[in-house]
Amino acid sequence: MVYCQTMKRLKKIILLSFAFACVTTALGPFAVPVPEMGGLVSEQDLIEPDSKFIEINGVDIHYKEAGSGDKTFILLHPFGGSTYSWREVMDEFAKYGKVIAYDRPAFGLTERPMPNEWESNPYGMKANVEILRSLLDAFGVEKAILVGNSAGGGVAVAFALEYPERVDDLILVDPGVGGGYGPQFPAWALPVMWTPQMRHLGPLMMRDYEETLPRTVEREWFDPTKLTVEIREKHLQILTIKNWDRAFYELTFAPAYPELRPLLPQLTMPVLIVAGQEDRLIRSWYFEAVAAEIPDAQLKLIPQCGHVPQEECPTEFMEFVFKYLNAK
Repeated sequence: MVYCQTMKRLKKIILLSFAFACVTTALGPFAVPVPEMGGLVSEQDLIEPDSKFIEINGVDIHYKEAGSGDKTFILLHPFGGSTYSWREVMDEFAKYGKVIAYDRPAFGLTERPMPNEWESNPYGMKANVEILRSLLDAFGVEKAILVGNSAGGGVAVAFALEYPERVDDLILVDPGVGGGYGPQFPAWALPVMWTPQMRHLGPLMMRDYEETLPRTVEREWFDPTKLTVEIREKHLQILTIKNWDRAFYELTFAPAYPELRPLLPQLTMPVLIVAGQEDRLIRSWYFEAVAAEIPDAQLKLIPQCGHVPQEECPTEFMEFVFKYLNAK
């Protein structure tokens, strides 16, 4: 009798403990304050004279364009970059055709939709591939030359694998094609990160970028004297736009995408890789390895240049690009 009563009490304690743990897990995160960041502005407050916008797949995309002609170049910026990343070479590319540079979701002046505003996450690699396809359709472009820097190179490769018939050439600039789009997490963990509780805490997790992004920008350049205060602050403007932290969270935990590097041998179009030999974010031996895995890829390394050669070494960068285009 005493044993039965003891077991009943034990079961009751276990059930109450389990119920308490569930309630704490479900409601606890909402008790953590996530204060709004002060001094932030809207994307619309930073519009420039040559800024243009187009709605693509439900997202208001910011872009800039130059030139005209039969060839179309699509410029895809790196993580943390924007159309500003291509300011030194837009007009040079325009000598060969029409040029379109645009800000991908979470970056630049493109809209940052929140979870209650979308049917599917617009920040992941698959969404970026479909945005690019719809953008080409909107501009009536059948085939384009994709120019992608770092993470933008990953988007270019993913698009070329899914829609090879829409790509004339790939020009990959210090490309990051080791995995999918952004940090990778186990597929089983993603549903947890998509819960209301984790989305509530998400911005706090991303605010470390206020310290890490400035250091990343500095490491992108080999010659620090070329990184002026104006250029640095322009790149860090992303941290002044409303919901940048929430958008970074959705980007970080976007739906998983297949690893790109094992698929590189499947690329069927001509590929040029241009990279800074002194890249401190992705070492030059990596570009050599990637070039060897892509059929007939050409690799050009720029001495004394870092991760963003189109900004730091635009003259040398365009010399390689011009030679490649003229040889075709």
